[in-house]
Amino acid sequence: MNEPAVDATDHRLLRLLREDGRRTFSEMATEVGLSVAAVKRRVDRLREIGVITGFAVQIDYAKLGWGIEAFTELRYPGTTPVSEIVRTATDAPEVQAVYTIAGDPDALIQIRVRDLGHLQQVIDRLRRAGDVTGTKTLLVLGSWTRDSLTSPRRRTP
Repeated sequence: MNEPAVDATDHRLLRLLREDGRRTFSEMATEVGLSVAAVKRRVDRLREIGVITGFAVQIDYAKLGWGIEAFTELRYPGTTPVSEIVRTATDAPEVQAVYTIAGDPDALIQIRVRDLGHLQQVIDRLRRAGDVTGTKTLLVLGSWTRDSLTSPRRRTP
C-alpha cells in the first residue's frame, strides 16, 4: 500500500493546525513561507487523502463541572464479542473513549465525571452492564499530550 506523499511542509502545517484548528491560511502561509493559495491547496489535499479527518474543539471540562478524569480497565469473558465490549462502555454518557486492547484487560475506557461519588456510580453501572467480570480504575492527576501547546495540565480532584 502506498503511503500518501506528505513532506516536511505538510507536517509543519499539520502541527500548526493541531495547535489551533481555527488558524487561517494566511497565518500558516507566513509561518511556512508559502502563498495563501499554496497553503490552501496543501490543506485541501491533506483532507482529500484522509490525513486530516476533521477539526475539533478542545474543552476545559473542569469549567463545565466535569473535572474528574479516569481510565478504567474492563475485563470480559473470552467469548465476548468486541461489539458487546464497545456497546457496554458507550452506553454510559460519561465515557469519552473506548480502546479495545490485546491482552489483559480487554478494554480501556476514558471517563469524565463531576466528582468521586459520580465516578463510583459510573463504575458500579459498568460492573452491572453486559458480561463485565472485573474493573480497575486509575484516576488522572495531570495530563500532557503531544498536541498541547502549554506545559502539563494539573488537576486536583
